[in-house]
Amino acid sequence: MEIGYLGAFLMGLFGALHCMGMCGSIMGVLTFSLPAQTRQHSGRLLGYLGYYSFGRMLSYTLAGGLAGAFGSGLLLSISPRYGHSILLLVATVLMVAVGFYLAGWFPGLAYIERVGAPVWRKIEPLGRKLLPVKSPLQALLYGLVWGWLPCGLVYSALFIALGQGSAVEGSIFMLMFGLGTLPAVISTGVFADQIMRFAHNPRMRTIAGIALIAFALAGLIINW
Repeated sequence: MEIGYLGAFLMGLFGALHCMGMCGSIMGVLTFSLPAQTRQHSGRLLGYLGYYSFGRMLSYTLAGGLAGAFGSGLLLSISPRYGHSILLLVATVLMVAVGFYLAGWFPGLAYIERVGAPVWRKIEPLGRKLLPVKSPLQALLYGLVWGWLPCGLVYSALFIALGQGSAVEGSIFMLMFGLGTLPAVISTGVFADQIMRFAHNPRMRTIAGIALIAFALAGLIINW
């Protein structure tokens, strides 16, 4: 499944502009809520940003495992022989849709975020109780909560994780996706103002979207 893992990483990486726009404001708030002595010490600041992101990726990995376990049964029920091909086609369509979404040509994925809204309303108060963050453990726990934030990009990745064949494969797929988002989210915490201006540049979003569409179609051709 190397192509799948690479696709997951690139989906997170190319989706960086979406991450900057959606999670950037969260990371900015978390950064500025830290004590001044922590914000002014680059090593400590990066440590806290790392704990936030590690917690977030743990949640992605857990969700990917659940999706992969469910999808392995779904794969057999759809068709023992053609199930993988069907899910590969669905995954490609979803990845292309994410590319259109990033480029600003298809806003439909935003509606997917409404699916997780009821769950988020129950989880979000747990995150508020952890603020202001004063320790690495609080940062890690907040990251675990943050990982369940309704996000069309994450949900699309989870749908693709359904077709990975097992809980382990689904977990690794979502871990790779989380690693792809890491550079954008970390840098947003350090350079919040500059990064947010970059994230809202329509030209950069278009380039990222086209790159993801091209990769998805190339993957379909290689694996079909």
